[in-house]
Amino acid sequence: MDLLQNAITTISPLSTESMDAFHQSWKLWSVKKDHFLLKENTVSDYIYFIEKGVTRIYYYKNGKEITEWIALDGQFFLSITSFFQRIPSHLIIQTIEPSEVLGIHHDDFMKLADKYHDIERLLRKMVTSSLILSQVRMDSIQFESAQQRYERLLQTTPQIVQRVPLTYIASFLGITLETLSRIRSQR
Repeated sequence: MDLLQNAITTISPLSTESMDAFHQSWKLWSVKKDHFLLKENTVSDYIYFIEKGVTRIYYYKNGKEITEWIALDGQFFLSITSFFQRIPSHLIIQTIEPSEVLGIHHDDFMKLADKYHDIERLLRKMVTSSLILSQVRMDSIQFESAQQRYERLLQTTPQIVQRVPLTYIASFLGITLETLSRIRSQR
């Protein structure tokens, strides 16, 4: 929970009272590799935080898995549209390795945000951060070469190549496995 508290404080510090109430609302799951935190066509009830482990968020397009996001130790993740609109998700969230995952239920988060102004501010900053990450990812796919996207990934998350199958990394970068192999061999 210390990692969670540090991540929250980095985004937007909470008062002691708010942090205590917020902490009590999180649940901890120890899950095995390949565990589904969210299945396709179900409503996403949780914002997750990965204490230890790796998860991926993906969807199917033309029968092929497309990796949308990869979350490693110390990161929040969710199916944002499903979580906030309360509609079934086309996304799937699955662990890539055994993981320690914390989650806060939508209803609990919203009640706390209604009660505590600093938790409401935290939620706003989390949503804003998610939107910015999505825009940066879209800009990267539109304006950077495959080589530049791979280099950026290594700069921001160097441990990813040791922990995530290259197939998922290639999909996340929007390139084929063959292109990723070519880029890696040129390094």
